[in-house]
Amino acid sequence: MIVKEELLNQLRRIFNLNLYEVRIWTALLSRGVSTAGELSDIGNVPRSRTYDILESLEKRGFVIMKLGKPIKFIALKPEEVIERSKKNVHEEAKDRVDKLEKLKGSDMLKDITALHQQGIKYFEPTDFSGALRGRNNLYNHLDSLVRNAENDISIVTTEEGLGRKFESLKASLKKAKSRGIKVRIAAPITKKNEKEAKELSKFAEVRHVTSPKARFCIIDGRELLFMIMDDNKVHPNYDTGVWLNTEFFASTLKHLFENMWKTATPLSRAVIK
Repeated sequence: MIVKEELLNQLRRIFNLNLYEVRIWTALLSRGVSTAGELSDIGNVPRSRTYDILESLEKRGFVIMKLGKPIKFIALKPEEVIERSKKNVHEEAKDRVDKLEKLKGSDMLKDITALHQQGIKYFEPTDFSGALRGRNNLYNHLDSLVRNAENDISIVTTEEGLGRKFESLKASLKKAKSRGIKVRIAAPITKKNEKEAKELSKFAEVRHVTSPKARFCIIDGRELLFMIMDDNKVHPNYDTGVWLNTEFFASTLKHLFENMWKTATPLSRAVIK
């Protein structure tokens, strides 16, 4: 059975397999039961690597070793592989989260914090800036800014961006509100994002704006994150933003925000179309 390269690549990404692993697995799927030697030939994988690969696949729940000689391997049903993989991912993620939680208050955290504090002494003003690529990176950094805000948070976003910010930032924005931080969000409010806007209004003041179309966030009048691409025209992986820690530039944009905010329509009075 010849397996298309496109299918192999998809399986590699979804199941986090390397090239040899996916070749051996699909070779075994095509046979049901087979020896390592046969699978090596079918999958075009070096025989010296085949047993190690099969052992790895067995540990991850993709195959079972059959009793008897010669040693053969049995392919599990794909549905079962999916369920086992989901379980493994959950367990691995929980284990990593637990390890990261244990770092809080640990000597290791004190050591790496000391390194950072030592390094920050040598920062130039221009070092407090950076480019971020990929929407996940952008929102992770934005979430970090929100979590560390001390006084106020001002956000301008698009119709689609409001929904994304609700999903990514709602927990951090809610905590910011509970700390007494002033949170303001300006965006076009439509039927498409009305539900998210109303949910956000529980811990932020939300106002409707029609222009200008912009995507930025100002934290404490000091830090600034702005996206330079139109979110309707760019793939999430290529979305790009710039982070700056400069009161000079942030205050200029804050002035623009304040002017926009004065003419924006409160959510309670907005005519939603």
